[in-house]
Amino acid sequence: MRIISDTTPINYLVLISEHEILPALFAEVLIPAAVYRELQAPRTPPTVRDWIRNCPPWLQTREITAAPDPTLSHLDEGEREALQLALEAEAELLLVDEKSARREATRRGLSTSGTLGVLDRAAEKGLIDFPGALQRLKHTSFYLSPALERFFVERDAQRRARK
Repeated sequence: MRIISDTTPINYLVLISEHEILPALFAEVLIPAAVYRELQAPRTPPTVRDWIRNCPPWLQTREITAAPDPTLSHLDEGEREALQLALEAEAELLLVDEKSARREATRRGLSTSGTLGVLDRAAEKGLIDFPGALQRLKHTSFYLSPALERFFVERDAQRRARK
C-alpha cells in the first residue's frame, strides 16, 4: 500500500518511538519536500530532527510536480503538498491529523487516517500495545478529545476481548 504522510503523524510516531510501525503496515511511505523541511525545522522536537537527519530507507521524499493548488491556501505548506502528492501518486491513504486537511482530502476522494488510526491499525495486527502507545502519545503535545480517546480505548478493549 502506497501512503503519503503529512508532518504530524511522523512527528508523533517518532516522539513515542512507534515510527517503525509505518514500514510494517505500509509498503511505501512517501512525504513531500515540505514535510521533510518541517521535520527539520527549529521548532520541531530535537528527537524528530535527529531522526529525519538519519532518514530511514523506507521513507522517501518526493517533489510535487503540479503547480500549487490555490484552493488549498487555507492549509499549511506540508498539508498542501501532502494532499497534492497523494493525488499525483494515486496514494491509497493520506496520513494527516488536522481536521481541515482531512476534510479537504475526503472532498477530493482521498482516504485518510491520523496518528491514532495508524496506532489502531498496528494494534489490530499485534504490532504494538495500544494502551501503552496511547499513554506515551498523551504525554506529548498531541490533542486528544475525551470522546476520541474513549472511542479508541473502547475499540481496543473490544479487540482484546475477541482474542
